Amino acid sequence: MRIVIQRVKHASVTIDGNVYNKIGQGLLLLVGFNDEDSEAIFPKMADKVAGIRIFEDEQGKMNLSALELGLEVLSISQFTLYGDMRKGKRPSFDHAMKAEKAKELYERFNEVLSTYLPVKTGIFQADMKVELLNDGPVTIILDSDELMKKVK
Repeated sequence: MRIVIQRVKHASVTIDGNVYNKIGQGLLLLVGFNDEDSEAIFPKMADKVAGIRIFEDEQGKMNLSALELGLEVLSISQFTLYGDMRKGKRPSFDHAMKAEKAKELYERFNEVLSTYLPVKTGIFQADMKVELLNDGPVTIILDSDELMKKVK
């Protein structure tokens, strides 16, 4: 599972020319799954997302989380996070999870995350236009494979 986390001043998702969902200050997540992912990682991933300290405190240090500040999340499904560019110039998505299972896991992950923070979403597999004002810019990539490695 991969999540691109962006600290935003605001973000929205538009579908068929209409704003489907939007948030103010908070986190925009791009969420993707590979063939080997399961729900087992969701508690740890959701805890990391909610607790990531990338918002500034009174001294201007990134020391506060969306959870501490009571901010919202806009979560967008993004199978292209598993695009493989090792061969040629056209990405291969062979290791991205198939849509039916990925949709189930995406919805379940958002349920788990919503126990921490208010979560808004797009529509799985829709042609979405995502607009955001990245604050900083601050962008962090959270990968479950990396998260589960032991720290040396």
